[in-house]
Amino acid sequence: MITSRRQFLAGTAASVTGLVVARSALAGLPEAVIQTSVETAAPLVPPTGHPYNPVVTLNGWTLPWRMNKGVKEFHLVAEPVVREVSPGFVVNMWGYNGQSPGPTIEVVEGDKLRIFVTNKLPEHTTIHWHGQRLPNGMDGVGGLTQPAIPVGKTFVYEFEARRPGTFMYHPHADEMVQMAMGMMGFWVTHPKGKHPHIATVERDFCFLLNAFDVEPGSHTPKINTMTDFNIWCWNSRVFPAIDSLNVRLNDRVRIRIGNLTMTNHPIHLHGHEFLVTGTDGGPTPPSSRWHEVTTDIAVGQMRQIELVADEEGDWAMHCHKSHHTMNAMGHDVPTMIGVDHRGLVGKIQQVAPDYMLMGERGMADMGDMEMPLPDNTAPMMTGRGQYGPLEMGGMFTVFKVRKDQKPGDYSDAGPFRHPPGTVAREWQGDAPPATRSEPTPDAAPAAATAVKPIGKHTSH
Repeated sequence: MITSRRQFLAGTAASVTGLVVARSALAGLPEAVIQTSVETAAPLVPPTGHPYNPVVTLNGWTLPWRMNKGVKEFHLVAEPVVREVSPGFVVNMWGYNGQSPGPTIEVVEGDKLRIFVTNKLPEHTTIHWHGQRLPNGMDGVGGLTQPAIPVGKTFVYEFEARRPGTFMYHPHADEMVQMAMGMMGFWVTHPKGKHPHIATVERDFCFLLNAFDVEPGSHTPKINTMTDFNIWCWNSRVFPAIDSLNVRLNDRVRIRIGNLTMTNHPIHLHGHEFLVTGTDGGPTPPSSRWHEVTTDIAVGQMRQIELVADEEGDWAMHCHKSHHTMNAMGHDVPTMIGVDHRGLVGKIQQVAPDYMLMGERGMADMGDMEMPLPDNTAPMMTGRGQYGPLEMGGMFTVFKVRKDQKPGDYSDAGPFRHPPGTVAREWQGDAPPATRSEPTPDAAPAAATAVKPIGKHTSH
């Protein structure tokens, strides 16, 4: 649900002219809208200001604003939050306005902006507006371009949305800790008018890639982890708790993806080709585009892809690093493929009754196994489709294309009903004989020959 609350701050106002909001002005702050739901919110149709086609944030929402004498005003609250990463698995994070990631900010090119930031964290913070053109003192780098926002204080950022594109926001203060705890959000600047490099689309989605190291049974990420993460998320959700992207057949679809993890992610879409139509630098010229089915998104980058959804079905969309489509994965598990356990399991179970065989034939059995888990942990392989276990987790969802999906309807239509004869099936006839090519004398490996050293000196 979405609620609103007015922030009243105790204590005297800080004396940093132009940045901290004076106590006498607190009554003029816009309401701080707080979101507690993890469901994908409907697009926020702009009630004031320039009209635009709003985005849909996957498992997220767009922050409302108010117009004040021609200025669009927002209120972000940096605070500890509890995020439901999947049902039964919650993580202590830091975020904005009740969630991590924070709400998407949507504006229009040319908008004059005023963004109030209230710090309810246990330490100081700032906000960097990643990719924006703005006055240097509004860039949000603590110590360099501004003093940090003290605990309990509210600062204000003021600048103009100078160019259309897809951007992000995150702290530039104690960054390792604050970003590892989930402080980040999406930003979309829509074009003011018709743009030669920005097409009109029927569906416009966005989400952030993020990762955490949360030991099974614990609730708080390990902030000192550099590379060995075990929870891979889209907007702080893991499959099957990531909502599907539901579109109408032949819709033109835009998907904006930002990466604030510690590694790159090759995002792959099944069943369609797409064009990369935008980066952090803005829309890409049409002459520079080519069709892909996978785009690699490096650390700190954004990629905007577009396609026509002209193939009906339930199409997988995921990171193509296979470890990133798993949950709560232990990386020190030994490989047991081919190990003969006959006669051993029973003996072990005499002293450890809960022991089970795992990995002798691969890990696929885990997909349909209901084994005991530590409290507050997501299963490693999970999710079911109409044909059985999906054996996935982490950075995975489904791109659902339906001819009967109504315009503007983002609800899940359920499993795809395949036309008769279009599903892979077991062959019922005679199996064709297996043939193998025989090596020929010409294909035999050449005999090893001595190599004469180059130069005057030889080894002895």
